[in-house]
Amino acid sequence: MVQAIADSLQIHYEDLGRGEPALLLLPAWCQSHAVYGSLPEKCAAYRRVLALDWRGTGQSDIPTEEYGTQELVEDALSVIEASSVQQVVPVSVSHGGRVAIELRRKLGERIPKLVLLDWLLLPPPPPYMDLVKALAEPDQWQHARDTLFGIWLEGVENPDVIEFVQQEMGSYSAEMWMRSGREIAAGYAKESDPLKALTALNPHVPVLHVYSQPPDLEYLSAQKSYAQDNPWFKVHKLKAKSHFPTFELPDEIATAIEKFMA
Repeated sequence: MVQAIADSLQIHYEDLGRGEPALLLLPAWCQSHAVYGSLPEKCAAYRRVLALDWRGTGQSDIPTEEYGTQELVEDALSVIEASSVQQVVPVSVSHGGRVAIELRRKLGERIPKLVLLDWLLLPPPPPYMDLVKALAEPDQWQHARDTLFGIWLEGVENPDVIEFVQQEMGSYSAEMWMRSGREIAAGYAKESDPLKALTALNPHVPVLHVYSQPPDLEYLSAQKSYAQDNPWFKVHKLKAKSHFPTFELPDEIATAIEKFMA
């Protein structure tokens, strides 16, 4: 891995492949770039890939001061600068999409497209928001986290998914999980659901949503209907069983991304 510097912290990232626009892989909260499994190598067959570890995760430095989404944006910007890449397409997991959207706002045409993986784009159901808010509470975060783990692993047999959730995500501290709950809730409070935030971008940027969960047809139909009226938005449904399809269907995801990049 190589490194960039953000707020005097070392931000580590993988740098694979050649060719632009490059892909910048952005994990969600309480994740290192390990969430992408073999996807970086798959995508690097087509173009340059940068896969970072946020501050406080993976091999990046652990900050001593409090931080939030805006500091993650600084991490991403530091990697873009250190890599000398001119055009980059963020590929974000779940709520890492908030960083992807902010990069588009800050860098404009240097961010020609966005790829979102398994993000709840429509208004979240109240039970989900209850869990998010509970994550931010010192006396509730662990129960909320364990409830999410149970939801994410229900019916899942893929050992890589199970290990990632239990070992990687399960290793993060109470402070990190409470931070995730606070920042995710703040994102919804500031900009409502992600699709509204994307719609508000002016000019619009081409967006591809690649996802597996939730599996219900209404969620897919709503996105397809939106895409018909908004040609800048595309959706690709995966037949994966988990919220972490990068471990289950990396080849299909890499192919879908490259088709979108063409």
